[in-house]
Amino acid sequence: MKTMAKNRNDAQACASQLRRAVTLLSRPLRPKLQTEGIGAAKLSVIGQLRLAGPMTPTELAMREGVKVQSLTRLLAELEAENWVKREPHATDGRQSVLTLTRSGLTLLGSAAKRVEISLAQVIASELTSTECAQLQSACVLLERIAQALPTVAADPTAANARPIDQE
Repeated sequence: MKTMAKNRNDAQACASQLRRAVTLLSRPLRPKLQTEGIGAAKLSVIGQLRLAGPMTPTELAMREGVKVQSLTRLLAELEAENWVKREPHATDGRQSVLTLTRSGLTLLGSAAKRVEISLAQVIASELTSTECAQLQSACVLLERIAQALPTVAADPTAANARPIDQE
């Protein structure tokens, strides 16, 4: 059986530190992702399609945490740029299915590669071998947290919950 964080204060402190680290890490990497003229919103949509595969605009909106109407212009631009294609739904003629194109996949791959190169340079110059191994272990935990977030966000009671530090 897993031993969870000692108490909710430990979890809150860890969450605060993680949020700060993610913010500090993402700021200098953002320009590397946007060099192809693709902004964060478009990149997020392309990334969702890469991770989850083809889906309806409604499913995509749910994964992005936005309303379908908010995606309309963005999806039209992605289609016009040939990064995403829209096809009729196999069983529901009222819906369409969005798929990442080869161009979209290439774009996402090149953006990811630029970020990885930058990160690798900093890791090689700033971290010891032991620290690099610790970072790899931490990445496993971060991926686990990332996978659990949609479950927590979908919990209707979570929106009404008090912040951890107010208990």
